[in-house]
Amino acid sequence: MKAIVYCAGAFNTPSGKTAHGLVRFTERYQVLAVIDPLYAGKDARGVLDGVLTGIPVVEDLTEAMLIAGRHGGAEVFVIGLAPDGGRLPDEAREVVKQAVQMGLHIDSGLHDFLSDDPIVTAMAKEKNVRIRDIRKPPERKDLHFFSGKIEEVDCLKLAVLGTDSAIGKRTTAWIIVHGLRKAGLKAEMIGTGQTAWMQGAKYSIILDSLINDFVSGEIEHAVHEAWKNEQPDVIILEGQGSLMNPAYPGGFELLAAGRPDYVILQHAPKRLEYDGFPGYIMHPLDHQIKAIEFISGRKVIAVTVNHEMMQPEEIAEACAMITHQTGLPAFDVLQEGPEGLMRRILPLIRKK
Repeated sequence: MKAIVYCAGAFNTPSGKTAHGLVRFTERYQVLAVIDPLYAGKDARGVLDGVLTGIPVVEDLTEAMLIAGRHGGAEVFVIGLAPDGGRLPDEAREVVKQAVQMGLHIDSGLHDFLSDDPIVTAMAKEKNVRIRDIRKPPERKDLHFFSGKIEEVDCLKLAVLGTDSAIGKRTTAWIIVHGLRKAGLKAEMIGTGQTAWMQGAKYSIILDSLINDFVSGEIEHAVHEAWKNEQPDVIILEGQGSLMNPAYPGGFELLAAGRPDYVILQHAPKRLEYDGFPGYIMHPLDHQIKAIEFISGRKVIAVTVNHEMMQPEEIAEACAMITHQTGLPAFDVLQEGPEGLMRRILPLIRKK
């Protein structure tokens, strides 16, 4: 579907990570424009990565619709915000109403459900457009409890975890999937958040929409379905949060229920405090590696680097320092591509 992505005031921040994912890659939408007046006039991918892909950042919905008209018109308005707590700002709700009036379907990955807003739903009914709240909890009848069938899965399973939230786990996971596919292998992504679903991950679950009793079962079910239906060489599991992030503790559930064979750990060398929590000092990288390995009994086989706040010439030095401190190879796959990491992964597939 042809999409306009809304990310006003947050595009080049961690709260814009849903928009980041859609600008970098999506199989579900054709992104025509991103709304954020702070970066209006710039190329969206250029703002993020210095790569020009022709997706413009625009001032407002009116300008976005004009641009969309040159491409046959937009079909869906996607909320690209990912703020703490998943709350929809009041000003964004007003733009949603404008989008509905213009005949656009609405896709939202927030915890404020637009389908529960009587004004928005009445407007949508009048305009015959769809409101889709991606993070709305599934019905109980559709949920699965952990059964142990994960043990049937005999392909290589890799979990991409992180030392913090909003650190690039999903982006790295997709880069690995695409690198494996380019190498001629069958690879499937298990998405665990709303953005991976929006990007088109076929076997997606949204962990923070689930009743806790069924989190493990849903992870197991997604992995097993991907293995059963696709017979892949590799399954990549997208991590959420980090083991010790105070607001978003995550990774335990993937280690316990997804039963990965190995872990790849995403890390931002210049990040000293947990995202959004000044004063909460991040646990050292080597401590986090030891914690993961102790809990899971699985090895961390590589560190992937988020180069935020780093100059290009600092990246190689940071990777070398990580290798010196941990004994693990380190790669910036967003900057350099996946080839180096592929050399670490491919021999593991042959062993399976």
